[in-house]
Amino acid sequence: MRKKEGNKVFGVIGTGRFGLAVAQELLERGKYVIALDQDTQRLKPLYDTDAEVFVINDLSKESLMETGIQDADAVIVGIGKDVESSILAALNTLELGVKSVICKVISEDHAKILKKIGADVVFPETEIGKRTAIRISEKLAEDILPLSEEFSIIQIRTPRELDEMCVKDIKIRERFGITLIAVVRDGRASGSVGPDTVLHADEILVLSGSNKDLDKFQSSFSH
Repeated sequence: MRKKEGNKVFGVIGTGRFGLAVAQELLERGKYVIALDQDTQRLKPLYDTDAEVFVINDLSKESLMETGIQDADAVIVGIGKDVESSILAALNTLELGVKSVICKVISEDHAKILKKIGADVVFPETEIGKRTAIRISEKLAEDILPLSEEFSIIQIRTPRELDEMCVKDIKIRERFGITLIAVVRDGRASGSVGPDTVLHADEILVLSGSNKDLDKFQSSFSH
């Protein structure tokens, strides 16, 4: 394995749209990636990258070990529709000693099984759906990062009522129970937000808090 010293190794099993996107993003961030799929065509976009690519015909422990994926710090299983293969990939990877296995899931039952064997799960389509719903239903909202069922980080356009106002005069935390993390101006984020920071209508605010409090903040201003 040509792992760079001190660099983490990530395995990606299944390089459909989700798995490929994960692999490419990890490569962009300079991470070492081992990518596995039974379909040569799906692996093609990774052939000219630094990823170590393997075509595998089965998900047995023996086949997985031949790729070196047991040495990965984390493995992402991007197999969705083939639930049996998804579970087998997760189970065998965990039994090979990989501590963190994260699986794409397509249903609650799929997720329950994977959680019981020790894997973490993500619902990519669900998260995309949530973000899309927020964008089309809330005129202030630009994007959202759900951190749990009750807590999120959200980006919103600065309400026109807050144009040219200082943070200390708005009292965001006192009035709404949320935190102003950063202000995005001209595509550049500034985390140096203090009481004397003046907000402008053409800026994006990055806020964190409970979903209830974030909704309260948005509903308090004109859309």
